[in-house]
Parts: sequence; structure tokens; C-alpha cells
Amino acid sequence: MSVSQTPHEIYGALFEAVQAGHLFADSKTFVDAVARRTPAETLRHYSEMRDQPGFDLQAFVRQNFDLPDARLESAALPADNDVRTQIGNLWPKLTRAADRKEQYSSLIELPRAYVVPGGRFRELYYWDSYFTMLGLAASGKVRMLEDMVDNFAFLVDRIGFIPNGTRTYYCTRSQPPVFVMMIELLASVSGGQKVFDKYFPQLEKEYEFWMAGAAGLTAGQTAVRRVVRIDGTLLNRYWDDAAEPRQESYAEDIALAAGTKREPARLYRDIRAACESGWDFSSRWFGETRSIGSIRTTEVLPVDLNSIMHRLEIVLGSISQRAGDPVAAKRYGDRADARKRMIQSLFFDETAGFFFDLDIGDSKPTGVLSLAAVYPLFFGLATDDQAKRVAARLDEDFLRPGGWVTTPTYTGQQWDSPNGWAPLHWIVFEGLRNYGFDEQAFEGARRWIATNVGMYRKSGRFMEKYNVEQPGLPASGGEYAVQDGFGWTNGVLLSLLGHVSG
Repeated sequence: MSVSQTPHEIYGALFEAVQAGHLFADSKTFVDAVARRTPAETLRHYSEMRDQPGFDLQAFVRQNFDLPDARLESAALPADNDVRTQIGNLWPKLTRAADRKEQYSSLIELPRAYVVPGGRFRELYYWDSYFTMLGLAASGKVRMLEDMVDNFAFLVDRIGFIPNGTRTYYCTRSQPPVFVMMIELLASVSGGQKVFDKYFPQLEKEYEFWMAGAAGLTAGQTAVRRVVRIDGTLLNRYWDDAAEPRQESYAEDIALAAGTKREPARLYRDIRAACESGWDFSSRWFGETRSIGSIRTTEVLPVDLNSIMHRLEIVLGSISQRAGDPVAAKRYGDRADARKRMIQSLFFDETAGFFFDLDIGDSKPTGVLSLAAVYPLFFGLATDDQAKRVAARLDEDFLRPGGWVTTPTYTGQQWDSPNGWAPLHWIVFEGLRNYGFDEQAFEGARRWIATNVGMYRKSGRFMEKYNVEQPGLPASGGEYAVQDGFGWTNGVLLSLLGHVSG
């Protein structure tokens, strides 16, 4: 199976029948299933059987496909272990070997071993992996860090960018471009500057993916794919190259489109673009109704994405300068400087004292409070005054008994109240410390650690997300049950423990 072949493309009417029939509680189950015979044989068999009296579609699928293992990664481990010991025991359970040959599978094979998040997330994911790698570094697993980075470089070389995850149906979108942060992490524990030089071609290629079409923007066209030009400055948004229902959530997307008056293609692209952001789903992307039917991701310039892109430009410029290419170094440097000016001006609301995403239409802040506002602090892009004001708003609007809440807004979506997430706790912790707000940083970290450990003592599991409004109660919202395992939770928890108790 080539990277371009997806389950929908291969199985057509059979795929649609399975998803429309809601055969599985999780729509991702079928697209991760592995056929027991060639697609042609499977489709021929389906064509022969489907009109027979008493045909049972679910029985047909179970006879012709091996369904994915839905085990909970940590369920078998005792809840009285030391937390560090428990996470150490989980790394092998979450590790997958290289070169898994699965014929007739949607899985994209990788050349080296890797760590999965856990539960339904049984493949390599892009931005998850950076936060998982923090814990691998804390555990001294340098070889696994190298393997993970090599896998992402392989994906850039093979596909042209790093997809959302290593499934064929994810290959129309990426995720926050944290490959540069992975390289910085690896360089800090092994290899130093040589690491940057080794992966420079892939860093450059990823940058080209995110900036594709920029050269063709004209006065009458301000946006193309992931690039938006505001006042002459090139910025970025989330996007997806497809405008159709997600294959892993096909039935859900069809139902959503049927319940709105929006053009389905635009709705589907906005849904998919939110998946590229990693915040699927959140009030950040919603219109005035604050409901998922009003999602408008492609009309939003995200402050987190542009902060990451600034770091990528800085690193590319630095490598170019050292390599003896001052022209490229200046190009990257100029773009980074322009982007920083925009982050400090347009993305910061002086009245609110907070960073926001921008509305592309009028270049004004959206006014939606979220922890994405801390990315400029994480990357050192905020002025001292801006950082001080953001820190004050974090205590006022986001700090809860169990840590920092993702947004203060209740929408029923998982990237809103009452949930907190490991990656954002790392961003906030480091962002506050960068500007000297150590007391606030450590207070939030201690609350988050207590929430993680408390749930572990109660259930024997580390969860994908947590309820920080009422620690001890399960997180809520989203399209699927809360998953355990869990890669980025383990990684951030280990890293925070190293700071708080070290």
C-alpha cells in the first residue's frame, strides 16, 4: 500500500457502509483494521455478499479484517508503584518496533522504533512526540530520542512534510511544527551543534511546506494554504489539503454537516485544520455561537503556530549563517524579525493584557482566552511588560485546583474547560520561568503533578487529559473516551518532577 492510498480510496462503498452503519463505537477502529486478503478480493467478496438475504455487515468485517488492539496500556500495572518507576515500566509498553510489515494496512511503516501515545492512538503522532520525548530525555533514553527524530526526518523525506500521524488518512495535514524543538532537545543531550547540521535539510523542507505558495501571494490575495500575509508580513495558519469528512471520524463529520447550513466542504476543511492544530476541538476556533458547527479554523491566525514558526526561522537562519550562506541567513532573519514584531503588536491586546489569536478578516484579536497565549513567553518573544501582564491573567483566569485550565470557556469540547493538558502545562511552566515568575510556575506545576499522581493512585493509569476544575473527576468532552497510557502525560510529568522535586 502506498502512502497515498487511504481506506476510503481503497474500499469505497464498503468503507461508507461501515461508517454509516456505526459498526464500532470509535470510527477510527475500521480505518486501522488490517484486511486478511487483498483489497480486490475483499471488495469482490463484499459485492457478492451484500445483497444476500440476512447479510450481516459487522460479521463480514470481522471475518475479513483484523481489528486493532484496543488495550489500555497501563491497566495491568499496580497503582502503588513509585510514579517514576511506573512510567519507566510504561515506556516498553508504549514502544513499537521499526519496520512493522502490515500488508493492506493504513499504517505508514517507519525505519526506527518509536513511542505511541497509547489507547486508540496506536501510531506515531507528531506534536505529541515532542512532549513524550521530554520524558524520554529525563529517563536517559537518548537512543530512543535519536530514533524518533530519525523517523520524523524519514517522513519529511518520503512525504514532503510530517503528517498528523503515521496513517495514510492523516497525510493531508501536519501538526504544530515542533520538529525544530525535538532537534533542540536532542542536541541538548547528545550531539550538540552536529544535530542541527544533520537535520538541516529536513528542517528546511518542513519550512517550505508551511510556507508553500507565499511567493505567489498578490495584493488581491492575502492567503494561500497555510500562509497569510498581513501588512506585508508572512504569517501562518492551520489548514488541511482535503475538504471532505475525516476518515477516522467519518460518520461524525457527515452528521455535523447535516445539522448545519454551512457549505460542507468549508466545514470539513475547518474541522480538519483544527486537527492540524492539535486542539481538536476548542472555542479558539468557533464563531459567535461557540459551538462546533460554527468552527472557522482557517479564518484564524494562531499565536502558538506563529511563535513556533519564529523559532524555526531563527534556527534556520543560524544554521545558514554558520554554513556560509549569508543570503539565506538574512532572509530567515528578516522574516523572523517581522513575525516577532507582529506577535508583539497585533497578537497582543493592550486593553486585555493578553496574547490572542487573530481574526484574518480584520487582523483583530479574537478575544478568546486560551493557554496558547503563553507560547510567546515560552519562546522569549514577549516584552517584559507583556509577560508580566500575561502572568497576572494566568493566575486570575486559568489557575485551578488541579493546574492550569486550557480555556475558561465551557463548550463540551475537550480543549476547553474543565480540562487541562500536559503539553500546555509544560509550555506555561517554562514560559513563566523564562521571565522570572518562578513562584507561579511551580505552584501550577505542583497542582498538576498532584492531579496526575492522584488519578494514578486511584486508577493505576496516566491519562491523556485531566479535569483540573475538580481533580479526581474524569476529564470530559470530545469525540472519544478519555485514553490512558499516556505518552505526553508521562513525558511532562517526569520533566516537572525533575524540576519540582529536584
